[in-house]
Amino acid sequence: MTTATLPARGRAAPRQRWSRDEWIARAMMLGAMALLLAFLIAPLFSILVNAVLDKEGHFVGLAHFSAYFQTPSLLRAAFNSVWVALAVVLVSVPTAFVCAYALTRTSLPGPFKATVRLIALIPLLAPSLLSAISFVQWFGNQGVLKFLLGDFSIYGAPGIILAEVYNTFPHALMILVTALSLADGRLYEAAAALRTPPWRQFLTITLPSSKYGLISACTVVFTYVVSDFGAPKVIGGNFNVLSVDVYKQVVGQLNFSMGAVVGMLLLVPSIVSFSIDYTVRRKIKAQLTARSVPFTPKPRRVADALLALFCVGVCCMLLATIGMALYTSVIKLWPYDLTFTLDHYRFALFESDMADAYTNSLKVAFVTAVLGSVIVFLGAYVIEKTRNLGWMRNAMHLMAVLSMAVPGLVLGLGYVMFFNHPANPLNFLYNTMAILVISMVIHYYTSSHLTAVTALQQIDNEFEAVSASLKVPFFKTFLRVTVPVCLPAILEIGRYFFVVSMASLSAAIFLYTPETILASVAIMHLDQAGDVGPAAALASLIVVTSVVVSVLYSLATRVLLARTQAWRHLRRG
Repeated sequence: MTTATLPARGRAAPRQRWSRDEWIARAMMLGAMALLLAFLIAPLFSILVNAVLDKEGHFVGLAHFSAYFQTPSLLRAAFNSVWVALAVVLVSVPTAFVCAYALTRTSLPGPFKATVRLIALIPLLAPSLLSAISFVQWFGNQGVLKFLLGDFSIYGAPGIILAEVYNTFPHALMILVTALSLADGRLYEAAAALRTPPWRQFLTITLPSSKYGLISACTVVFTYVVSDFGAPKVIGGNFNVLSVDVYKQVVGQLNFSMGAVVGMLLLVPSIVSFSIDYTVRRKIKAQLTARSVPFTPKPRRVADALLALFCVGVCCMLLATIGMALYTSVIKLWPYDLTFTLDHYRFALFESDMADAYTNSLKVAFVTAVLGSVIVFLGAYVIEKTRNLGWMRNAMHLMAVLSMAVPGLVLGLGYVMFFNHPANPLNFLYNTMAILVISMVIHYYTSSHLTAVTALQQIDNEFEAVSASLKVPFFKTFLRVTVPVCLPAILEIGRYFFVVSMASLSAAIFLYTPETILASVAIMHLDQAGDVGPAAALASLIVVTSVVVSVLYSLATRVLLARTQAWRHLRRG
């Protein structure tokens, strides 16, 4: 090598050129970032802007916030939201913890545990209004068990707490089952060798090791209750909370400035809870090491029997809640005429002004499932498998996880303020089915994104490195390797988007029109009109549809995985 070929001292090394695949990957990343900027960040910024402007568009600073905190009735709504959410946490999380302990730390039969898990997940398939309708039928003025309450009324805080415990139980259970599954058996073996009694093992090993899961469950439940709109609207009576207050300010009084203020206040506890939850989830992953030994529970007849009875009681209450809704949907009029009828289904689906609601929900759920799966997985793929992204990767990941901290009501309010503006070039989306689909994708983006990232992290990056060295286009590697390997996660994302879109109310309450009304919104209107039977019928139909889709998903998953992932069985062999 001659001196002429050596780089000059102090001269920077030549900048490496990006390949075609890298250009395409960065273009995809910019597209995903633009999507989140336009449909998540910009609407939230619009809420902030409207909170500091008056009706004429003049800047008023914090005047609206000052007026809000000086209004006793409005301030009481914030206080009510906080203490009701805390009450739900104190009931839902301990109940879920006991059930999770029974599922992970006992020697109960496998079929029993599987049945408990299945029943516990039923509330995830139902709109939040279903539980409220059921508890009205159980404990309302004409309720079956009204006599148990005496002069006590179910309407207001008691009803909201009961309904939200039902709605949040499966969320807390899933988190705590995961936390309790991460147990190092060596600790319990050492405790048994030292003849430590079971109750002391529980206090010194089990609780400390599951503390991060408990904190995460508490934050998730608290956030859900503060931002939920359906249950307080149906069973809340005159008990005002922040989520209902937003609806009243915007829809009832057309006071968008004050609605923006309430929206900002509703965002604060959600962001704080999300920040705590995000930090805690990262701690959970570090609990097990390579030297950890799986924990194998030993039979304890008395303790196992008591825990089994507790799980049976919880399952009976969950089934009674959804069972009352199903029963209400097939009788003429409770409690006066208990004759079997399908008139409520006929009215809800064909004869009412909201007859297209169920069909619209199916369309939105299907499109959301397909479009959301593609967008989320491509975005996660670019983040995980593209090199030299720098700040773009961190910015994209931050926006992807931020949507979890935004309540559906706040997102819907932001869409009204942002997309309804005449100067917005995206104004054509307003009052269309497309904006409902987009709101669903954005609102539930985070959970799907984390699922996709987890699946992609299991694939060695050497696949992409070898493909690049052989000059194989990245899309061939993506279609022939990445998609087949990650197919279970992709299908799970699609199923998740479908189920949550069928039941979602908060994100759609501000965005629907008479032509695009969804089933969850129609349930609320039917209940307000006193048509409890048709409302229960529509809610039950959503549950049945989600169950059918989940069963079809399981069957389709087995067939597709058998064809596309035979390599897994060969590898095991």
